[in-house]
Amino acid sequence: MKKRICALLLAGLLLMSLAACKGKDAEPAAPANTAADGETFIFPENETDYAALRTPGSQEAAYTYKAFFLPALDGTAQPYVGDTMPYYEDGTYYIYYLKEGGDSYNHSIYLTTTKDFVTYTEKDDVVLEASRAGGQDGWIGTGSVVKVKDAYYFFYTGHAFSDSYEFKEKILVAKGDSLTSFEKVADWEIVPPAELGQKNDFRDPQAYYDEATDTITLTVTASMSNKARILKYTLSGDLQTVTYDGVIFTEATGAFWNLECSDTFRLGDKYYLTYSAQDDTLWYAVSDAPYGPYSEPVRLDGKLFYAAKHVENGTDAFMVGWARRSESVSSTQDVTGWAGNLAVQKLIQNPDGTLALAPADAILAQYTGRRQLLVEGMEASVAAGSAYGYTDLCTAYESYLLTGTLRFEKSGSFGLAFDYNGRADKYKFITLDPVANTLSLQFNEGATPITDTAAELEAGKDYAFTYIQEGSVGIFYLDGQAALTVRLYGVSGRPVRLFAENNTVTVSNLKQYTPAP
Repeated sequence: MKKRICALLLAGLLLMSLAACKGKDAEPAAPANTAADGETFIFPENETDYAALRTPGSQEAAYTYKAFFLPALDGTAQPYVGDTMPYYEDGTYYIYYLKEGGDSYNHSIYLTTTKDFVTYTEKDDVVLEASRAGGQDGWIGTGSVVKVKDAYYFFYTGHAFSDSYEFKEKILVAKGDSLTSFEKVADWEIVPPAELGQKNDFRDPQAYYDEATDTITLTVTASMSNKARILKYTLSGDLQTVTYDGVIFTEATGAFWNLECSDTFRLGDKYYLTYSAQDDTLWYAVSDAPYGPYSEPVRLDGKLFYAAKHVENGTDAFMVGWARRSESVSSTQDVTGWAGNLAVQKLIQNPDGTLALAPADAILAQYTGRRQLLVEGMEASVAAGSAYGYTDLCTAYESYLLTGTLRFEKSGSFGLAFDYNGRADKYKFITLDPVANTLSLQFNEGATPITDTAAELEAGKDYAFTYIQEGSVGIFYLDGQAALTVRLYGVSGRPVRLFAENNTVTVSNLKQYTPAP
């Protein structure tokens, strides 16, 4: 016993001596609840233990979506957000959408409103319902709202209930004296012009009103000679005169049979056309004049951010669309379901006229609770050969923001790995590939490609990134250059890792935040 006491005394004296050797000016160690840069960590109480929810389905059922809005449950059925039709007035964004499932008949149009893209108010009543008696609008398709003097017009697609109708799709309209109540206008329609040579694909009207001329410009997506086109019409303000102005855009490659949810708008001194190519991604083209001629189109985001249209508030512009889901949350092979969560991204116009996507300011602002990482300090690195190397970074919470700066030395791929079920061969990757110059989503440790977008990458340079995840929806931003919307079921409560293969990668200034309690 005496020997043990003596040993303890000697150990204590040695520690005191080592401390003295550091000098009087040595910095004290940071407290356990303080980050390396002095910011205080937040430890919310009563946080859901997602690690205890072992299946993707149980995790999905437990999420509370805010920024990535979902309609409320209808009994036990979960409805989803389909094509969005945003409109802004007096500080409020009115986001109309095709509601898939639940109480929606043939994806009728419903409404949710928000002032900040974080807090949403869902309207229970249907805005425009598909005709339960069948007819030309036995199904309802995408449209848009425009204000003309004291009235609101809601142009929409009437998709015929059966193939027995001459025209599978027509442009129809409803009228209202408010933004929450519309009545269909009987006997008003626009049918496909004869020169199209087809009567099936003619939809997604987007309307703009010019007060000076009392006219409405209407763009419509269609197909002619097996190529996807966007058409233009001019309507009188009272809707009594409809003039077909012709084709303003042709998808030259012939790769897509339709360009859904097209939109045209001006930012600065440039004019833009956006569309979601059928079963593909969001694209944009640029012009120096309204309605073309347009430049070669360029992709914005990947396949999981779909049917997005723009909306402005007088200062900023945003793209409002939906984040694609899987039909089965347990699938590790694809993300191909129609409709999903509402997703909003801020539009950035670069000095050269190109566009980029960024997080909406209010979405970023909600993340104020600094969280402790799984690494010492704010830096981590991984060096790997032909086999993947991993370093733990943080925990995937229900809702979190991750920021940092990436630097790589070689040509191999790298990025973030999400633990799906504890097995490395099932990790889900957000991958940066310097050879292909892509930012992509991959499942099964990179073996199953899901979606990608372009990203120019050069060894030895710093790349700031921002990643936001809420529930199973995430968006990764290579700041100022690329954005990729992802769907990651079953990863909450598990580690997020930095990975690399045939590369050496460092992430610095790493920070993680969750919404403060």
